[in-house]
Amino acid sequence: MAKRKRLSPAPAFEIADPLGDGALETKAMNGWVGTRAPIADVAGDAARQAALDEVSAELQAARTEGRMVLRLALDAVEANHLVRDRVAVDDDDMASLKDSLRDRGQQTPIEVVDLGQGRYGLISGWRRLMALQALRSEFPEDARFGHIQALVRSPDGAPDAYRAMVEENELRANLSFYERARIAVKAAEEGVYESPKHAVQSLFSSVKRAKRSKILSSTELVVLDDHLSFPSAISEKLGLALVGAMRADAEFASRVSAALDAAEPLQDAAAERAVLEQSLRRPVQPASAEQLFDGLTLQSKAGRVTVTGPRVDEALTVDLRNWLLARH
Repeated sequence: MAKRKRLSPAPAFEIADPLGDGALETKAMNGWVGTRAPIADVAGDAARQAALDEVSAELQAARTEGRMVLRLALDAVEANHLVRDRVAVDDDDMASLKDSLRDRGQQTPIEVVDLGQGRYGLISGWRRLMALQALRSEFPEDARFGHIQALVRSPDGAPDAYRAMVEENELRANLSFYERARIAVKAAEEGVYESPKHAVQSLFSSVKRAKRSKILSSTELVVLDDHLSFPSAISEKLGLALVGAMRADAEFASRVSAALDAAEPLQDAAAERAVLEQSLRRPVQPASAEQLFDGLTLQSKAGRVTVTGPRVDEALTVDLRNWLLARH
């Protein structure tokens, strides 16, 4: 009897093609040797993509809402995006801040607004930005000082941005009344607010009423801004005395400005303060009195005219009022 020939089983990846065209292409030939169905891989890919999309959306939301700290190039931040409320920085304070940044790095991010095209406008954190710029100049090879950590804010217009700057400095910095008043005046000049009074009421709405009133009074000092070298050194008492003198004498501000210009160059805040105090000691211009006729005397001095006497009655008051209105 002839022996039967034992047939070897065909390899899993070589299944005969019934049409005779050669071996059929199988999943093993494409590298799939697992036990899961292809639909499982598709589902897994979809789940991974969904998770990635969710993370990306959350990161974008965190960035937009100012919850993500970004690392920005120093040159990408425009320090003068807003008129700053800080006029000067104490040298010792700046040196301490630079030492802290050099030893411990930046601990608190600044706040910026996205201006587009890779540019950012500074809202708050001016001292930190200035300190890092100084460190970069001193240590140009140190990569730590070429960037700054920042939170991107989305203020609702310029008033909101100015409030953010003022509120941070109210908490972090001991600003003078002059510096507070100056930012109110400058914001009004920029058209952000209708007037310095409106600016003070908005920017310093959270401070006590008495303090806000002093800030508002101090706005009258800003007329001296171009003549002062150390305005932040004007104390509360001296500032209010200067305001009182301005209100009593319309020429006082002009005399102080001339005195400051004549004293230049002033070496320090003490020298400038001495000029201001000397201006306050100048005698007030006495009122000159003139008797126009019996029962009516006219007194005048800078910024004030007084009419007295028994002839001052309601009819004279009405005539004087109408005459003044006609001259307006």
